[in-house]
Amino acid sequence: MKAPPWDQRIARTLVRPLAGTPVTPNHVTVLTIVLALTGAGLLAVGDPVLANWGAGLFVLARFMDHLDGELARQTGRTSRVGYYLDYGAGGLSYAALFLCIGIGFRDGALGPWAIALGVAGAASAVVSLFLNLGIDRAQKRRQGTEGDAVGYPGFAGFELEDGIYLLAPVTWLGWLEPFFVAAAIGAVVYTLWSVGRLALVRRR
Repeated sequence: MKAPPWDQRIARTLVRPLAGTPVTPNHVTVLTIVLALTGAGLLAVGDPVLANWGAGLFVLARFMDHLDGELARQTGRTSRVGYYLDYGAGGLSYAALFLCIGIGFRDGALGPWAIALGVAGAASAVVSLFLNLGIDRAQKRRQGTEGDAVGYPGFAGFELEDGIYLLAPVTWLGWLEPFFVAAAIGAVVYTLWSVGRLALVRRR
């Protein structure tokens, strides 16, 4: 098995104090959804100061997305509901992010293209959610086990998804617009790659 990414290793350490508390993995997942949607909503306003806060909140939420899984493993409180809730949290968060950034830039240089890119990114996030679930089901049929959520391409302890951590610094530096364009295009490309991956797993 490949080594877990760095953010997951950090989350594994940070979540240990919660192992003996009433806090459940689903509690953590719901909190990440609230933080992510709040952050995305602030990015939709179009105000630079609120955008800075929104980007910070969203990045925090995406890091916390690793906490629920680690807490579940450390306490043995894994569940099918938690598994699907975690998947849904990721898809919903990214869809909201793309859509809200597009709304925030609708009166800028991108004009109507901002909304189009936002919709494309949001749709890709939702489609990728179901594609990855399909990959999981195909792997389960092949291996006879229910694994962790589908991982992303990675190298040296970093995954493709870790690029979302750049959202905060690029927003603070005023580079959110080109980052948004690249991310929306990248989301579409990743969805197409996931289609191919699902087909490959099913053939195997």
